[in-house]
Amino acid sequence: MKDAERLLRRKLLRGAGQAIADFGMIREGDRLMVCLSGGKDGYVLLDLLMDLQRRAPVRFELLAVNLDQGLPGFPGEVIPRYLVRLGVPFRVVRKDTWSIVKRTLDEAETPCALCSRLRRGILYNTAVEEGCTRIALGHHADDIIQTFLLNLFFEGTTRSLPPLWRTGDGRNTVIRPLAYCWETDIEAYAALKNYPVVSNDLCGITRPLERRRMRELVDGLQRKIPNVRRSILAALAGDRFGAAPEEPRDP
Repeated sequence: MKDAERLLRRKLLRGAGQAIADFGMIREGDRLMVCLSGGKDGYVLLDLLMDLQRRAPVRFELLAVNLDQGLPGFPGEVIPRYLVRLGVPFRVVRKDTWSIVKRTLDEAETPCALCSRLRRGILYNTAVEEGCTRIALGHHADDIIQTFLLNLFFEGTTRSLPPLWRTGDGRNTVIRPLAYCWETDIEAYAALKNYPVVSNDLCGITRPLERRRMRELVDGLQRKIPNVRRSILAALAGDRFGAAPEEPRDP
């Protein structure tokens, strides 16, 4: 392992380990469903959890799950091939939610919210079917900050993405072990690992404009106030990340 990769891995492991400890994300005997969409965040999350599984004082299982939503051009063989090579247990769930989205919305409407709700429902049901006690998602610290600002500016609430959250029906517990990890470190580590990343714009929808604005806002503040990201994250952590009775909007 190269020095740069080793240092980044150690930094990411430290962040993930601290988040898991602070919020009690993993318990003895847990079975974690690790959600992979083909993006860098999911690959890094699985990588770190496999490492922690080997050294953690508690025993837990991992099941990687990929949801194939029937998006045109989605390379369905890429993620399974990687997981076979990795030797991790996995399941591919194929549900053509894209057809539902296209039938339900007109051309002027953005499909992200409906697509996200359908995806969550399928993943939650899959976790129950597989006997998984926790659902691990790859949202990182920058996602949490941007979501907080989106809700603050556009919805008038201070909710964000809680690191540990129980669904309203009590069937699922969602965890976000990358809550203390920064996107720049994740991107750099993913580049060194050369993961088989799948494009996230197969549906033709680019990153939502509002979220891009929040990222630009934070980037601008960071240039003037070097510790602003850490300050916002610390404030959110002190408020338990604005945990809400219902799942906040997805990134």
